[in-house]
Amino acid sequence: MSASRRARRGRVTAIAAAVAVAVLTTGLTTGCDAVNKALDCVQTADTIADSVTELQQAVENAAADPTQADASLDSIEKNLRKIGDKTDDADVNKAVDDLTQAVGNVRTSLRAGDQTPDVGPVTSAAGELTKVCTS
Repeated sequence: MSASRRARRGRVTAIAAAVAVAVLTTGLTTGCDAVNKALDCVQTADTIADSVTELQQAVENAAADPTQADASLDSIEKNLRKIGDKTDDADVNKAVDDLTQAVGNVRTSLRAGDQTPDVGPVTSAAGELTKVCTS
């Protein structure tokens, strides 16, 4: 085998190795981004679950301090925006939309003077969000 053939084969091998490393690195980076997004979703969903618990307690005590329920609703909406901004997953977006709607319904009920609005839909929607974030 001539020296130029060996040199060419060496260059081809080096190029192939470089391409393989680039492909693997891109795949790993993309995989890590997906994992990071999933973790963000789960962490934020967990925070929302805590806010839903606070909302339930605030609604129970709405007569004593109506601002607590409003603050809980604000917290949930803020966290929903975080999830919505970080994902392009259709199931997560639907769960975020459903929860946003349920939160809006509770807020509307409170503003209309309902001292004990039904927070069941908020709880259900938060559970669905947690489910889609972990699947």
